[in-house]
Amino acid sequence: MTQLEACTRLLDPWLAHTVRIVDITDEIADVATYHLEFVDPDIGKSFSFRAGQFNMLYLPGVGEAAISISSDPAQRGTLDHTVRIAGNVTGELARAGDGATFGLRGPFGSAWPIEEALGGDVVIVTGGIGLAPLRPAIYELLNRKDEFGELSLLYGARNPFGMLYTSEYDDWGRRGLSVTTTVDRASPGWDGNVGVVPQLLDRMPLSDPANTTVMCCGPEVMMWYTARSALGRGIPPERIWISLERNMNCAIGLCGHCQFGPTFVCKDGPVLRYDRVASLLRVEGF
Repeated sequence: MTQLEACTRLLDPWLAHTVRIVDITDEIADVATYHLEFVDPDIGKSFSFRAGQFNMLYLPGVGEAAISISSDPAQRGTLDHTVRIAGNVTGELARAGDGATFGLRGPFGSAWPIEEALGGDVVIVTGGIGLAPLRPAIYELLNRKDEFGELSLLYGARNPFGMLYTSEYDDWGRRGLSVTTTVDRASPGWDGNVGVVPQLLDRMPLSDPANTTVMCCGPEVMMWYTARSALGRGIPPERIWISLERNMNCAIGLCGHCQFGPTFVCKDGPVLRYDRVASLLRVEGF
């Protein structure tokens, strides 16, 4: 197959391409990162994605699941997906081992606003497995560090054992990303921050709020409070971006399962400007 033919095949959103598990990294309880390669090397060479996009992973006889891509957009050869066991498809995937094959459609959806953030500071705010869709953005921001101002990651988890990719934090720090973590509940030996992650944004110094971009992924209530904190700090609403999660069955806006008001999360999202969906994320009682 020529590279042109491979690119043409990638344009068909219904066509699943066969991928193979090269390796599996156990991250935290019930969460693992699957390192995949395309069985057809021409497809692998032609495949590209933008930070924040997702793929549909298809296990024959079981079903499909929308999973964010968690690898470096500049990387070629393997493709990472960090998956939490949450249903039939992810449960079956957890029982697969190295060498297992299944189908992949994609990439789909919108991406983090890397170009829109050029020249300014970027604050990434996330919790739990919400770091997975932001990991590609971290890689791209660090690969292009000279094009941005200060880069910060504010990351929260229920406890110290619920944090993803901890082995990478030191490297991210050396490359220019300030990493600050917090937990809801401390455990013996934890001497870091305790509290919800939006509180980190409340306290962090901002050199130029009007030129700061916030990228946020996590539980919707956490994203709502993060946006409220960002607005209170003077960050413009058009510079606050969130990633939504819905039941995405078709990935191209036809089935309607992921409709969120006038928005189809699979097609218009999952990354959306906060002010576009703010009225749909209101917290009861506020």
